[in-house]
Amino acid sequence: MSEPTIGKHTPLFEYYKANDVKLIDFGGWEMPIQFSGILSEHEAVRERAGLFDCSHMGEIEISGDKAEDYLNGLLTNDTSVMTIGQAQYNIMCYPDGGAVDDVILFKMNEERYLLVCNASNTDKVFAWMQENKKLEASISNISDSIGLLALQGPAAIKILKELTDADLDAIGNYHFIAEQEVAGIPHVLISRTGYTGEDGFELYLTGEQTALLWEKLLAVGEAYGALPCGLGSRDTLRLESGMPLYGHELSEEITPLAAGLGFAVKTKKASDFIGKASLTAIREDGPKEKIVGFEAIERGIPREGYKVFSSDGAEIGVVTSGTQSPTLKKSIGMALVKSEAATLGTEIQIEIRNKRIQARIVPKPFYKRKK
Repeated sequence: MSEPTIGKHTPLFEYYKANDVKLIDFGGWEMPIQFSGILSEHEAVRERAGLFDCSHMGEIEISGDKAEDYLNGLLTNDTSVMTIGQAQYNIMCYPDGGAVDDVILFKMNEERYLLVCNASNTDKVFAWMQENKKLEASISNISDSIGLLALQGPAAIKILKELTDADLDAIGNYHFIAEQEVAGIPHVLISRTGYTGEDGFELYLTGEQTALLWEKLLAVGEAYGALPCGLGSRDTLRLESGMPLYGHELSEEITPLAAGLGFAVKTKKASDFIGKASLTAIREDGPKEKIVGFEAIERGIPREGYKVFSSDGAEIGVVTSGTQSPTLKKSIGMALVKSEAATLGTEIQIEIRNKRIQARIVPKPFYKRKK
């Protein structure tokens, strides 16, 4: 008798079982932290290619002739400037400016959009969208029917070109093409997006075809040194690239302006949106706290929740994410600190197991790929 499973499963669950891949609970989903090892997977993405199962992410479809106006009243960015085939980074906010979630919006045509949100926030986001539907628009949570694979790294385009005739070179950053055939699988959406800081593609397709595409991508990718990758390397890669993670650098308490995401907050757009008044006031006065990047000067690995102090010993904030950077070979992290202490170059202290180590506030991203 097999052991009962708990949590939600992506379309790759049977593949994981067949290949003895260890799974952990991640926001209610059974997901792999690693396959061959976090360091080897991280290196593969930076130098060659890595393949991630991101099918736990949420997908919500919005349609109707008022869809654009509805979304513009719900999201911080300006959806009215989007063109068909464009993806746009957005934040969905509460009236006080705190974040419901950060999302990517895809404009499929003039009356249809696809919104992709974080896995653990899908139900919350969908409920918020329904609750705040002031205009006539159809919204549907299609997450259970969609698979999502992310092929990331310098060799990603070479691997994908072997499996599709789609013009991948014509897809700009944060753009996509829909209804493509990949590895003989129809109706695949190919977007030039990702969460690693590397060039790469995210592939949206029907759930039942996801495991087949996963195996075909790995088979072609083997010649390029591509590896299957888990959540562990996804986190170290995004952290090196200075990308926020909801619940860490962005949350109900941490506004997008405090998180350094002001580029996606259009407080001067014509449309009113939920949180606009609060975010306008915060922008005018300046946030009281800011997310900063830091690197450790002394030995020690900072982790989420560790206290941050000024050089003279005053408590000024808390670490939101931290790791030993596999690429840079140093301890790095992000922290929420008082704005007056957020100046670049400022020396700070981080308390690790009752000992304070020296660190310095540095620019983000910590790592930037060579074009």
